[in-house]
Amino acid sequence: MIQTIQIEGFKSLLSQCIELGRVNCFIGANGVGKTALLEAIGILGAAADGSLGDADLKRRGVRPGVPALYKSSFKDGPACPTISLSAEDEHGVCYRVSLGSTTGNGAGDWCYDTEALTTTAGPSITRLPEHQLDSRNGFIKSQMVQLPFDSPERDLLERLQDYAIFSPSTRILRGVDPDPEQRRPVGLFGGGLADAMNGLMMELVNFDPEESTPEQRDAGEALYDSILELIDWAELVAPDTYTRHLLSPSVPRTGRVLHFTDRYMAGDRNQLTGYDASEGALYVLFAAILCLDSGAPRLLAIDNIDQALNPHLAMRLTERLVIWLKTESQDRQVLFTTHNPAVLDGLDLGDDEIRLFAVDRNSAGHSVFTRILPTPELLALNGQYPLSRLWLMGNLGAVPNV
Repeated sequence: MIQTIQIEGFKSLLSQCIELGRVNCFIGANGVGKTALLEAIGILGAAADGSLGDADLKRRGVRPGVPALYKSSFKDGPACPTISLSAEDEHGVCYRVSLGSTTGNGAGDWCYDTEALTTTAGPSITRLPEHQLDSRNGFIKSQMVQLPFDSPERDLLERLQDYAIFSPSTRILRGVDPDPEQRRPVGLFGGGLADAMNGLMMELVNFDPEESTPEQRDAGEALYDSILELIDWAELVAPDTYTRHLLSPSVPRTGRVLHFTDRYMAGDRNQLTGYDASEGALYVLFAAILCLDSGAPRLLAIDNIDQALNPHLAMRLTERLVIWLKTESQDRQVLFTTHNPAVLDGLDLGDDEIRLFAVDRNSAGHSVFTRILPTPELLALNGQYPLSRLWLMGNLGAVPNV
């Protein structure tokens, strides 16, 4: 897994080093730099993939813009000429890149200033002037063919290259609007949810008896049940291709539609689709797919994970998200932001794989990320009050000064 992200000169993040766990929650007021962190990692991933065009950024959920506007420029110092980003894993493998722009005022294309991959098996792979490369194209990506498929170096690069920021939209989850950034297994805004759920169910409950053990089948069914438990009114959730009788002809539809069975309704009126189901149920399925589907990125972010969730469901989903990620065998890491205090009550800060970060801006406007450590004092307070209450009381920081 990636252990450390270093960011220099990106938007309000003048200089920050963040040590990640498996589950990483970021809290703070609007505009303090939470989403900027997620986007900085997206730009790092695009750089590792060799191209920083607008399409490359949008594919990762990063808002494209004029390069100069990404560079830190505070009143207390000169504007940063470049943006420096790096990621290091538990093996000490590190990818570093320094980015500028092709014109002095930053209105042109992104360009690579420096780029290097520190390896464990040999010398670093470094971009050098004698390579005479187009500054808009990455060098390390072109050298990946030299890396063994099971090497830590390739693993780090692939994690970064596949990274994306997901931000679900209710209309897209329902299938009313198309997703502008469709990915496997689900689009950045929730597109293709029914197909993605079909794929996840194939993984969890449709094991071939001849190629799986009873223990594997039981574990898969238990995970499926753990998803349904969060949608307490649903007796069954399954993708279906025959739902014409449940949808108005004016409703857009794809080949496969989510089909719910309401446990409380009469048998002849208990069927509904994702178009009519509660948006909270769709958000739960979306999060489950990102945590459990083998095709989801191994490093991903969810911006505003609490959207459309009542406080209790937000807490329960956070608890379940941790369980799902620890079940997954691919060392998946998730970063997410929230403004809902109840989300914090689903975090066990005594587990070092679960990390909570308070994000503030100091007197100079620089974003500061502070990990909330489970100190004896905090644990004693947590014995009296839930984390949600401690945040509102100001004990965790990250409280807006309004």
